[in-house]
Parts: sequence; structure tokens; C-alpha cells
Amino acid sequence: MIDSFLNYLRFEKRFSTHTVTSYQNDLTQFEEYLTETYEELTQSASYSMVRSWIVSLVERKLDATSVNRKIASLRSYYKFLMRQELIEKDPMLKIKVLKTKKKLPHFVKEPDMTKTLENPLFEDDHTGWRERLILELLYGTGMRLSELIGLKENQVNMRERTIKVLGKRNKERIIPFSEPLAEVIDGYRKRRNKEISANDHDLLIVNDSGGKCYPMLVYRIVSKHLASFSSVEKKSPHVLRHTFATHLLNKGAEINAVKDLLGHSSLAATQVYTHNSMEKLKKVFDQAHPKA
Repeated sequence: MIDSFLNYLRFEKRFSTHTVTSYQNDLTQFEEYLTETYEELTQSASYSMVRSWIVSLVERKLDATSVNRKIASLRSYYKFLMRQELIEKDPMLKIKVLKTKKKLPHFVKEPDMTKTLENPLFEDDHTGWRERLILELLYGTGMRLSELIGLKENQVNMRERTIKVLGKRNKERIIPFSEPLAEVIDGYRKRRNKEISANDHDLLIVNDSGGKCYPMLVYRIVSKHLASFSSVEKKSPHVLRHTFATHLLNKGAEINAVKDLLGHSSLAATQVYTHNSMEKLKKVFDQAHPKA
């Protein structure tokens, strides 16, 4: 039944390959535990069996966030089985998530971000312009890594200076971009069309063979350039998404507007960025208020 559930996620819910793989890993691990410990399959699992697996994960010192993700995977799986009328009782009803510490998103400071984007070491060729465009797009639009590497030429409207992004679950959103970013896009296209052999580029950003960029390439580019100018602990594409949101809120952007730009389905997901803004306000208060 796990295969049926995964196909449901792929073709009906239209989850990303990465998300489906995470569900598959979680469910496979749980099934292996049931088989070894109880000689049972997932359809026969009870509340006590699920709970014992969770306890075993905690005893192995697995991070609470990872355990909660596995709980979420099981919860979705058993809801699916209930809807299909394959089980009579949901073993997840009394299962509660673990308490986790709230972690503020890592972000790059504004001066460091400026230095990174103004880096004079970008080569004046396809590779150099690609690196520059990747950084500019991630920071200038807040798009996700998967959205970046899947971005097509026809999604970029240079006249209106907007990008149509296809986000999670095929949800579309429109993101405006600045004139400087438009210049980088134009510069990159010229080098790409001149140096990369494909006659008709479907994707905006391509690898050296004219095909789709792979995630690790983008990771390496972001990590390399952030390491030169920033001390931020994490140096990933998602950190630039965090930076985009944090800088907007620090400059007074309305939180609902930031929510729409990020493509969040709920305001709660966006509110995590307000903590960084609040820390900045507290520092201003402490420095300026006579009673502070």
C-alpha cells in the first residue's frame, strides 16, 4: 500500500520528487521496524507500535524536527488508508509531535549581501554570468531552488519586469523584479546564446551542455560566493530566500505581501521572519530610548 500512497502523492497531490522521496524513506523505515519488531505490516500497526517506534527514534538521539517529519509522514499515510477504507482505526489519533526549539532563519546581513552581488571576480563568460544571475535571482525574488532550476524562458516577462513562478503543488505566483536584475538577465542571455550550443533554450538557466542545472551546482555556486563575503553559518540557496524575506520586513514591507511573494499558503510560515525584524527593533530601542 505504500506504493499506492506514493503514487497518490505524485499524481494527485503533485508533490515534488524530493518530498515524495522523503515520505518513501520514512515509511520504509517504519515498515522495516514493524517487520523486525512485531512481524507486522503497516496496515496492521497500532497506536502502541507507532509510539514504540517514535520512542526508539528518540533513544537514538534523532533530532526532534526529523522525528516530527516522520510523524507527519505516518499521519498522511494513515489518513490515506482511512479514506481508502483499508483500515478501520487510525493509529495516529493520539500521537503528538515532539516539542522543538524555535530556530530563527539564517540570513545574510545587508552589507555582506551587497558585497557578494558586487563581487568583481565574476568572469565575463557564460559561467560567470550564470553564477551572478543565480545569486541575483535567489536574493532578488526569494524563489526556491526547485523553482530556480525549473524556471523557463517564457515565465520571464522583461517588459513588465515580472516572473511567473510555478511553486509547490503547481501553485503559480507573480514576482516583480528590479531593473538591475533585468540587466543581469539580459547579460546572461547574451552569453548563454553565444556560448551554449542549443538553438532554442527552453530554460532560462542552463548547464554547460544546454540542459537543466542540477541542485548541487547551485549549492556550490551559492556556498562559494557567500563564503567570500559573509560569516553566515549556513550557505545554501534557501538562506538567500530567508535573506530576501528578512530584508523586506526590515525595510517595512507588509507581512501579507511578503507571504504572497514567497508563495506561502499560510501567514504562520512567514511570521518566523518577523523575529529577526523584532530583534533589530529591540536593538534600536535599547540604543535610543532613555529608559532602556
